[in-house]
Amino acid sequence: MPYENSGPKSYNESGVDITAGYKSVELIKKHILKTCQKGAISEIGGFGGMFEPDLTNMEKPVLVSGTDGVGTKLKLAFLMDKHDTIGIDCVAMCVNDIICCGAKPMFFLDYIACGKNIPEKIEKIVSGIAKGCVQAGCSLIGGETAEMPGFYSENEYDLAGFSVGIVEKEKIIKKEDVKEGDIIIALASSGVHSNGFSLVRKIFNTPNIDLKSPRKELNNKSIGETLLMPTKIYANSVLRLIKHINVKSISHITGGGFYENIPRAIPSGLCANIKKSDIKVPGIFNIIKEKGAIPEKDMFGIFNMGVGMCIIVSESGANKSLDILRSSGEDAYIIGEIIKSNEKVVIY
Repeated sequence: MPYENSGPKSYNESGVDITAGYKSVELIKKHILKTCQKGAISEIGGFGGMFEPDLTNMEKPVLVSGTDGVGTKLKLAFLMDKHDTIGIDCVAMCVNDIICCGAKPMFFLDYIACGKNIPEKIEKIVSGIAKGCVQAGCSLIGGETAEMPGFYSENEYDLAGFSVGIVEKEKIIKKEDVKEGDIIIALASSGVHSNGFSLVRKIFNTPNIDLKSPRKELNNKSIGETLLMPTKIYANSVLRLIKHINVKSISHITGGGFYENIPRAIPSGLCANIKKSDIKVPGIFNIIKEKGAIPEKDMFGIFNMGVGMCIIVSESGANKSLDILRSSGEDAYIIGEIIKSNEKVVIY
């Protein structure tokens, strides 16, 4: 019928390629299938993502949700024309938040908005999302790709995600359990992760900065490669720790650095007393500090400085915690303790 054909033709003339959308779905199916965990029951391409949670041995299950995007780190992906890892960042920013409550990630949904739907590029983005879901142990059960000509330029896109996890109500990690004398364990980051990139881009957006040549201080990686290193996902290591240790509080060190995120995991009247010399600061942060002439306190208030997560445990459980985390592949080490103070964070 003429009417049925005129719709797509008119849409194509407006800049939206429906056929490219269909092709994108076909290309990403194989990546989505790699993420299927027990409980994922929806078919790819349906109107809603379905998941049947396993509530065996759970008396009062609580759902924990998290949503986030990748932010202006995407601009660097555009510049480097590398799109196969940025999806890991999107998953990480969501699941690293919900595991702070002790929740196990169950499923994830993504949203990609682009100026032009290039199926091969969409496939690369979703391949990264799928890798992140596999690392987090959750299923990619749905998503949306919106082609928005005139809103985004043809070579740019935005990326956001949403994750849901589950935890037994009695096992929710609460900051009220933190006491004076508790130990703060750092989990090393994989790099800058996915925050502070508006400042990073300002610093490196100059003609004399080489983003693509290897540098010794970055283990022979380029600045661009190092900055694009995907955010580390801590879900499996943290969940394993929780099974064996009474974890009192967890803080995801993301936007706002130490000074904004650690206080969210500490009760009133207590303070994180952190020894600066014990923090393993990767070389990229020294370059950022030097090139941007950024005061040290600002660095700790913007970036993770090599610490992706802080885990608070009792002094008696610290050594066992370190053993469990290290055996899970984490570079885990002690950076401080909890003291009584009206200040929330002291870095000395």
